[in-house]
This record gives sequence, structure tokens and C-alpha cells, in this order.
Amino acid sequence: MANLNPYLSFRTEARQAMEFYQGVLGGDLEINVFGEFPDMVQNPDQHDLVMHAQLTTPDGLVLMASDTPDGIPFEPPQGFSVSLSGNSQEKTQQVWDALSDGAAITMPLDTPPWGGTFGMLVDRFGVPWMLHGDPE
Repeated sequence: MANLNPYLSFRTEARQAMEFYQGVLGGDLEINVFGEFPDMVQNPDQHDLVMHAQLTTPDGLVLMASDTPDGIPFEPPQGFSVSLSGNSQEKTQQVWDALSDGAAITMPLDTPPWGGTFGMLVDRFGVPWMLHGDPE
């Protein structure tokens, strides 16, 4: 079975972001750093950067991320959102409350014309999110 999962790129904040997302969504977080793989980065100061992180939640959600070491071009993410839907309105509110800490709210969590709850924000790490809670 194929998988389609968000894979977020950061300059140096992947560990902090993924630990934050684990606190929000729960689940198991696995992190590998560049220093575990010889010759992946030349700068010893970057051996602790995240080469690959994977958060797997009890609900089966998978979110992945990595840092971008010097020498590899990096542009902050744009033109996408991580969309989380299929939860109850109560669960959506809980996730919203946690993600919105330090976030820029682009559309407050409210009742959209199609029912349930819906809101959009850009979290403290610059990642845009869309949250939808199913109608009750």
C-alpha cells in the first residue's frame, strides 16, 4: 500500500517542531541526526541537525521532517497547508488550542457553511495548517 505523507523542511528547527507536534498530536517520534551517518555533513556543528524525523500517531497519522544543512539551498515552505480533518469538533478544538500557541491565525476556528468546525493558522515554525472538525 502506498503512503502520501507531509514531509516538512526546516533550516535548523526540525527537532523543536517535531517535539512540539508530538506534544500536540501524541504518538511516537523517531529522530535520526546527520552525525549518525558519516560524511553527510562536513561542518561538525551540524552533526546534531535532523536528517530524518518521523512522528506516527496512535490514529495512524504520519508527519515527517528534516533540517537543511549548509550547502543545500533552503526556502521557507509556501503554497501548501498541512490539513488535519476527520476528528470530532472537540478533538479539533484541542489540537487548535495547542497549535495556535505562538501561531498567526489566518482564519479563526469557527462554523463554516458546510458544517463542523474549520480554521487556518500558521504555527510558530512557519507551517500553515488547516483544521476541520466533522459535523456532530
